[in-house]
Amino acid sequence: MKVIVIIPAAGLGTRMARPGKKGVPSKQFFEISGTPIIIHTLRVFARNQQVSQIIVALRKSEMEQFSRQLEKEKLSAKVEVVEGGEHRQESVANALSKLKAAENDIVLVHDAVRPFVDDEIIANVVREVEKHGAAIAGLPAVDTIKQVDRTSEGAIITSTIPRERVVQAQTPQGFRYKVIKDAFDSAIADGFTGTDEASLVERMGESVWVVMGSARNIKITTPADLELAEFLLAQARFTTDLH
Repeated sequence: MKVIVIIPAAGLGTRMARPGKKGVPSKQFFEISGTPIIIHTLRVFARNQQVSQIIVALRKSEMEQFSRQLEKEKLSAKVEVVEGGEHRQESVANALSKLKAAENDIVLVHDAVRPFVDDEIIANVVREVEKHGAAIAGLPAVDTIKQVDRTSEGAIITSTIPRERVVQAQTPQGFRYKVIKDAFDSAIADGFTGTDEASLVERMGESVWVVMGSARNIKITTPADLELAEFLLAQARFTTDLH
């Protein structure tokens, strides 16, 4: 059984750009302590003993330079670069089309801008996929969740959703190869676009299990997230130095 990781990284990340600033890089190429976020993310999976292959889906214009960076980082042996699409779903579909995988191989899809994922979360998702066929990392909601109706003047609360029935989805999201391939083939055939990979699998009537994620497993999408990431990285280095 192989574990293959797909990292869709063709998005622009418009929320990261500061107003009036042009020519900013894609969010996954913003740097934490001098290193692009995506490289921090790839290092985690590249050193993970369970992972045998990593596929990164990028915009065509970024592929050549990124391939050179992978060689510099000594990651090119385990990482393959493919062309991404206009949307996340298309990028993952492009990566899936390049795979030579058995039905029971495990495919993990992970956000390029979640560099603080750890081996424990990865192992827990893999284990749950082995047992059930589909699983994601997630966190219980800590804030009160309100359902609303949108109006031209704002939003009106229609109900309060019990927190015990809500989780905040993280990545990796993991699936047996046949499960995710069938889900993507069906979505493409029907012209359906989901919010994440799990939503495509849910649509097929498959159960998707949730394993505990981490509050540190943040998705870096805004300048404020970038500041938090710098703090988390410095904290991790300090802890490592102590040991």
